[in-house]
Amino acid sequence: MTQTKWIRRAAICGVLVFPILATGCGLISQDTKGEIDPPQQTESTGSVDGTNTGQAVLPGQDDDSNLTVYLEDRNGYLAPVSLKAALTENAVEEAGKKALEIMVDGGSFANQLPEDFRAVLPKGTEVKSLTIDPKSQLATVEFGGTFSDYPATDERTIVEAITWTLTAMGAKGVELWYDGAKLPEMPQDGFPLDEPLTRSVGINLEAADGVNYLNSTPVTLYFSSQTSNDEQYYVPVTRLINRTDESAAKAALEQLITGPLNAKNLTAVLTNDVEVTSIDQKDDTVTVDLKDQAFEQGLPAPAEMLEAIVLSVTENTGASKVQITLNGQAVTDENNVSYSEPVSRPHHVNAIKS
Repeated sequence: MTQTKWIRRAAICGVLVFPILATGCGLISQDTKGEIDPPQQTESTGSVDGTNTGQAVLPGQDDDSNLTVYLEDRNGYLAPVSLKAALTENAVEEAGKKALEIMVDGGSFANQLPEDFRAVLPKGTEVKSLTIDPKSQLATVEFGGTFSDYPATDERTIVEAITWTLTAMGAKGVELWYDGAKLPEMPQDGFPLDEPLTRSVGINLEAADGVNYLNSTPVTLYFSSQTSNDEQYYVPVTRLINRTDESAAKAALEQLITGPLNAKNLTAVLTNDVEVTSIDQKDDTVTVDLKDQAFEQGLPAPAEMLEAIVLSVTENTGASKVQITLNGQAVTDENNVSYSEPVSRPHHVNAIKS
């Protein structure tokens, strides 16, 4: 695993200095009310490939298509939220522009947002244009209006939300403009924009206990949370850990087993007595075997656990499919989804009721 450039950006913005919360381990929730879309593969006919990022490419399929946008929950975490949106033929760029408009605080789509979630772009922000280069897949966004009018403490959240929303549509990088000029840095706190933004900026950053920042690497993990109406949803967290010779997939799974650092607002998806017995990646598929002595063969495994594993492993490896066995045996979840064959990363997650 290599140390990525987001660490430089984080250090410049001063985000690596924060309190480290005690590691929390929780039981797997057996009542998953806010299920993610069933794992599936969607054929892409657009110019941008949406594989591995949590959102399908949207070439005008019908009047109602799903959009994934990143909103801030009531605990201050960014989370992907799947919303219905009417789209026409120019689906990729139109979808991206509409997604950003949905993310404007108090905008015309405010009544479509689920309870407990807020849009993070400043009120009065105008999304002037979005273009995606067909060769480089670089998304160029020009903002106007009050885009630069926000508290400095919100800057990283805004950067992360824009980046993760557009890369969910397959963009390989994001470039920000404001009122006709390319931004060299963000307006309030100077977050550097000298290179295109990618998911290497991380999301909901935190650091493992005792991490050495100069010898560290990030992994992105998917934990569980609930709305005030008890709807379950997934929250991605980028955790800085000490650099290791382990594969990205194994490091991510071990941190997933460790559980969330903020056990008050996030819930573990695996108990801390689970062990990773083997991981193998071949082409676009990662095969995982876990050991859980408490698991009774023949019973369904929690969907929340298996879905979080698929999301976390694909996020850190770039693979699009995961095959999971438990104690060396095939496993099926409560929704009768079998993981004995490779399961694709879902294109949309967190279809929370508005």
